[in-house]
Amino acid sequence: MQNTRPNIPNGIGEGALTSYIHTATICTVDLEAYQHFYGTIMKMNFDRVTVSEEEKVRQKQFWNIPTEIDYDLYHCYRPTVPSLIQLRILHLKTETPQIHNSYSSYELGSFSLGFPTSDAKGMDKRMQDFNVKAMAPMQLGDITRANGDVGQYLETIYQGPDYLHCVGIERVNYPQLAPCDPADGFGGPGYSAFVAKNSDAEVAFFTDVLEHYILFDSVWEAAEDGALGVNPGTPFRFCGIYAPGAKQNHYLLLDFKDGNMIDTGVQSCVPNQGLGMYSFQTKDIAKVMANAQQNSAKIVSEVQQVSDYILGDGQACLLETPNGFYIEIFEQA
Repeated sequence: MQNTRPNIPNGIGEGALTSYIHTATICTVDLEAYQHFYGTIMKMNFDRVTVSEEEKVRQKQFWNIPTEIDYDLYHCYRPTVPSLIQLRILHLKTETPQIHNSYSSYELGSFSLGFPTSDAKGMDKRMQDFNVKAMAPMQLGDITRANGDVGQYLETIYQGPDYLHCVGIERVNYPQLAPCDPADGFGGPGYSAFVAKNSDAEVAFFTDVLEHYILFDSVWEAAEDGALGVNPGTPFRFCGIYAPGAKQNHYLLLDFKDGNMIDTGVQSCVPNQGLGMYSFQTKDIAKVMANAQQNSAKIVSEVQQVSDYILGDGQACLLETPNGFYIEIFEQA
């Protein structure tokens, strides 16, 4: 049981309106699967958080969770690297629809949590030792930097709980995509990916409302026997969006262009089972709300006072992206 709030960086860069992805909220009915995967295999701390019934009523109202749905709250994190994405896990006592029906990359909505590592082969061996299935064997690819230098990366996509993909990736002789534990090379969650049908609108939300920027945006073609598991040669938009000044906890967007994307009919938002919300810290929640209103973003919950174990005490609002994903904005008091 955990009751003392940890010291977590807010992730707001100099001159930035909002932070990198601070917290990802996942709903599930299978707590044991999460404790085993993220706690045991991925070597993260997994703490239960005490929430009073009064606090839970406020959370349900704010997160747009029906009153009849009950849950316990857990905090999953890597204590040696506190700047990484925090996982807020709601263990549902009432079954809700699943965001995903399979590991098909064509399914719309939240796709993955990325786990950058400085030892991809060691991570892969650990996954094999625990019989975690991979979407494809480890791939070796090239990285071309802006100055023309070419490096390499090792990458594997694993099957995590509730059909959420877990990407293990190492950049060879380059800085990793997010900081890793210096003791064993484990890292992550250090970024997250989403499959969107309306990718232009999704990108606009992050750039116009949150004032993040596009680091790269191009059309790739799916490889033969690639880990994405889509038809070979399928063109897809691959877009990386970062908070100003940030070098981690970024957002990746995929948009497959062969007409085969699948709508499961279940919105990628809490309390549906799976990854349904990101939380971002801000230094000016009024400015975020003004941006949201100016860009006709959907406001699920107006600004209100909240007290959150992971985020702290302050003001928060809840927005919805054009593809139905929930975005929690928090300004510390």
